[in-house]
Amino acid sequence: MNKSRFILRAASPDGIGILADVMGHLASHRVSITENHDFGDPLTDRFFIWAKFEAEQGFNQDAFRDGFKTLAERREMDWSLRSEQDRPNALIMASKGDHCLNDLLYRHRRGRLGANIVAIVSNHPDTKWHADRHGLPFHHIPVTKNTKKEAEQLLRDLIESSDADMVVLARYMQILSNDLSRDLEGRCINIHHSALPSFKGARPYHQAHERGVKLMGATAHYVTADLDEGPIIAQDVAPVDHRLSPERMAELGKDIEARVLARAVTAHAEGRVFLNGKRTVVFE
Repeated sequence: MNKSRFILRAASPDGIGILADVMGHLASHRVSITENHDFGDPLTDRFFIWAKFEAEQGFNQDAFRDGFKTLAERREMDWSLRSEQDRPNALIMASKGDHCLNDLLYRHRRGRLGANIVAIVSNHPDTKWHADRHGLPFHHIPVTKNTKKEAEQLLRDLIESSDADMVVLARYMQILSNDLSRDLEGRCINIHHSALPSFKGARPYHQAHERGVKLMGATAHYVTADLDEGPIIAQDVAPVDHRLSPERMAELGKDIEARVLARAVTAHAEGRVFLNGKRTVVFE
């Protein structure tokens, strides 16, 4: 018998019995919960729930939604329900470096990304062959100091016309304007190398090698108007030592960047990320 799978997410002020209310509602509709997570944050007094469930044929989604809406109003709850197969659309932006882009495309092709890639955008033509190989639209939008405003308007139009629900900066080497960053808050993800200490400018891994860094890492975060200071979604590190050349450190750093960005994109696409002030709650 075919079963439908759904993802429910909810966030509300903390209080006694919230989880019982939600689980009770699920039980009353005779659905089978296959995965669930919850967390109450004593610092923000917020409670978060993420659940995946299966429903038999005959499941009345309208009745479920109506009943949950009543519960949510009583609990002052923000919530959403969607079919697991209704994956969000992602627009991927890259520059010349293609390691993150290539990894995302591979996961997309294998059905493991959690999102549908609808287009690739770049300020250089170098990555067009990736789009051609995967049968995806490619949009070359050059950016200069004098054309930045016009380029961002083209990007806005493209996000709208492609029905993109999220934007992924896969080592896109242009800084988005404050206005665009604010407009995309909560749905635009960036990846940033985070060698300790964090090196800015060109050739960060060579700078790290010169300083004798012992840990290489990467951070995936939401884009905000505060450059590289948005809420963090995923991070990872790897140990390094004096035996690694700058080139090998750069390769290791790229591997970490690709892995961390993919984790963040999948977590966001599956609704597992909740904004919690300047922080996030991530149910992986």
